[in-house]
Amino acid sequence: MTARIPFTKMEGLGNDYIYVNGFAVTVEDPAALSRAVSDRHFGVGADGLVLILPSASADFRMRMWNADGSESEMCGNALRCIARYVYERGLTRAERITIETGAGPVVAEVLLEPAGVGAGRAVRAVRTDLGAPVLERSRIPVRGEPAAGRMIGERFTVDDQVLTASAVSMGNPHLVVEVDSVAAAPVTTLGPRIEHDPRFPRRTNVGFVEVVAPDQVRLRVWERGSGETLACGSGAAAATVAMILRARVRSPLVVDLPGGRLITRWREGAGVVLEGPARFICDGEFDPR
Repeated sequence: MTARIPFTKMEGLGNDYIYVNGFAVTVEDPAALSRAVSDRHFGVGADGLVLILPSASADFRMRMWNADGSESEMCGNALRCIARYVYERGLTRAERITIETGAGPVVAEVLLEPAGVGAGRAVRAVRTDLGAPVLERSRIPVRGEPAAGRMIGERFTVDDQVLTASAVSMGNPHLVVEVDSVAAAPVTTLGPRIEHDPRFPRRTNVGFVEVVAPDQVRLRVWERGSGETLACGSGAAAATVAMILRARVRSPLVVDLPGGRLITRWREGAGVVLEGPARFICDGEFDPR
């Protein structure tokens, strides 16, 4: 790794990542860098590392690594941060951009503050279309019987606990577990157990969702490779899809996470749209030696 890597730390509802401008910097070993910068005692402290890169098929390309150094396909909160970063740091003047991810292209739209004119206008929120969810078991993927079809509202047994769960991929795998109270949900015990369950050959993110009202849910997420985070955009999308298919909620939906609130919209056959904040925390340089 090169010495002294410039970075920007950003957060989307407390889901914090270290962002590196890949147009200006080459990172030789991003997995090692992610482990180093993510350490909250000996590094900067983050849920992982995100590289903002050129793309041959979109306006920008995102690659991301979890805190443990494993690469992930995409992250809904990181997409919002990238959109704000490239707009406010002058890499684009377009308010609607496409971002290439490991899960395919995503469209992001920056929503600007009404005050100010032109280049001085700040981003108040970002709206992203994460694309259509994948619901076929074999494509999520989920092992077991039946091998085909959807896994929506099924009995899912873990360590003698019988859960009601749904499997959804937003380009990355999610198991959405229905609970009576997210405050009492066994996120830090069942989360890692389910993440590494052999039924998920690529591991899985685990969302614990509580339905508050037909237009509101509460959600906590154990993220694959990072542990419990304050927010998970793709997890909010997966929970939205699962609960709408279960006929327990409707769109638009308020998703309350420990780090704040997202607004989601989805209808079957369309992409899942998320709207929420993205915030700069600090800029700096990291010496990995």
